[in-house]
Amino acid sequence: MSSHGYETGRLNLPFVGIATFGKYPYQQDWDAIEADVAVLGAPFDFGTQFRPGARFGPRSIREASTLFSFGHGGAYDHEDDITYLPSETTRIVDLGDADIIHTDTEQSHANIEFGVRKILAAGAIPVVLGGDHSVNIPCINAFSDEEPVHLVQIDAHLDFVDERHGVRSGHGNPMRRAAEKPYVSGLSQIGIRNVSSTAREGYEDARSMGSDILSVRQFRKLGVEGVLERIPAGKRYYVTIDIDGFDPSIAPGTGTPSHGGFTYYEGLELLDGLTKRGAVVGVDLVEVAPDYDHSGSTTTLAAQLLLNFIGRILHHRK
Repeated sequence: MSSHGYETGRLNLPFVGIATFGKYPYQQDWDAIEADVAVLGAPFDFGTQFRPGARFGPRSIREASTLFSFGHGGAYDHEDDITYLPSETTRIVDLGDADIIHTDTEQSHANIEFGVRKILAAGAIPVVLGGDHSVNIPCINAFSDEEPVHLVQIDAHLDFVDERHGVRSGHGNPMRRAAEKPYVSGLSQIGIRNVSSTAREGYEDARSMGSDILSVRQFRKLGVEGVLERIPAGKRYYVTIDIDGFDPSIAPGTGTPSHGGFTYYEGLELLDGLTKRGAVVGVDLVEVAPDYDHSGSTTTLAAQLLLNFIGRILHHRK
């Protein structure tokens, strides 16, 4: 038998073992979180108004993330000449999922909020895998005892509905709920386009409540640097990424696809710039619905984007 790999431990290829996020350690005890970043699944999709399936997002993103778990000591980026996620100092844990109670939005959201509060209490950065965009509501609720945050949203849809038929916590409501919070100092809503889920009044309300709204075309006209200059500098940023902010040609696996979206590098360069402009203190990535993702490109995009983003957050935090 060849000794290759055995002298230094297992080779541990991406398709081997348990599919935690990035193959980082699983921490079942939420009172023993010792990490810089903690990943929490929020497999809730009862807030959807069209195609369900985002409840399988966390599991599918974790599986896709194993592709990027090769043990090269980290992720060397030759363009930046930086090794992101260096294995000797990177502390990331996967907490598994918040418990979801079928048909019970209030308790399911409370369970997600509980998990995010545990992460914050441990001094780690929460990275939440959705789930539909309503899971952002408990994520933002969990920041009530923290210093103010500026919310940066990448999305095709404004998600600023106040109430519709009594529904205030669906996936069309989260940015409105966030804007109501005294500790959310403002919103940058980027990628908003075309036939949308919010009427004109929603846009007027959003702007009156401190929101800056840009479409993909406006983003491209300004360029990444121009867009970053519109986001308040030196702030604490909470970043919420709806995968439908990206073009369905690369991210078809979502409940409400909208053509005209971002490419991968547009998203990455915006996120990279944010990590240099202020402190990213929380992230969620939502609306990945793998049953509509026949090539696996959407889950790969989600995992690749998150791992690159986390690597930059940790690097520039130093």
